[in-house]
Amino acid sequence: MLSELAAPEPVTAEPPYSLAPVLLTQSWLDLAFLHWAVDPAEVAPLLPAGTVPDTFDGATYVGLVAFRMHRVGWFKLPGIPYLGTFPETNVRLYSVDSSGRRGVVFRSLDASRLIPVAFARAVVRLPYLWSRMSVRHDGDTVSYASTRRWPGPRGAHCRITVRKGAPVAAPTALEHFLTARWGLHHTVHGRPSYLHNAHPRWPLHRAELLHLDENVIAAAGLSTPLGQPVSVLYSPGVPVTFGRPTPGA
Repeated sequence: MLSELAAPEPVTAEPPYSLAPVLLTQSWLDLAFLHWAVDPAEVAPLLPAGTVPDTFDGATYVGLVAFRMHRVGWFKLPGIPYLGTFPETNVRLYSVDSSGRRGVVFRSLDASRLIPVAFARAVVRLPYLWSRMSVRHDGDTVSYASTRRWPGPRGAHCRITVRKGAPVAAPTALEHFLTARWGLHHTVHGRPSYLHNAHPRWPLHRAELLHLDENVIAAAGLSTPLGQPVSVLYSPGVPVTFGRPTPGA
């Protein structure tokens, strides 16, 4: 119950802690953030045990985030150029646990490299899916495409085109809420887990949604249609580090 939870930690534009030791390094590049407001009651059954929907002015959100993963590496070793570099598109929800730790919950993560997908599913227990994917630039326009291969539903797809706009000098409180997330809630071998991440403050741009054709949100267990997104943003990206998982609350 919400009444049993500690007050959620403040939303901060920069990580509230330093990570030591560093478990993973990577960069997230050319990101398109699309978000819709949804009823917390719909999202609650989709979250891990020990968490509830994180809300802003009474609503929670589903995010569709497309980007390029770049040079995933272990510890502080150089990132892997081929297997660690690939397009990714995720469907994510917003969560808070009984300790007040805010985070995201991934309902699906489509990626174009089979070996990282298989590793993440087997070892990290994240819902990665192998897909045929591309990210293409045409001036200020960026197009993302994915078609799912395995494990399914086979053929689930997502096609997004956005036009990058002006830099966001002062993000709104909602934009910070949607993008400044410093942890991941998930379940590993039946036990709740929290995985910290850290990166510099997001360089955000306004963005115009030119095209959207997707069914990955429905495949992730959410009701559709959701209509037009309430927030569309673009970011050139940030370097990211992950610490070791800690027990979920």
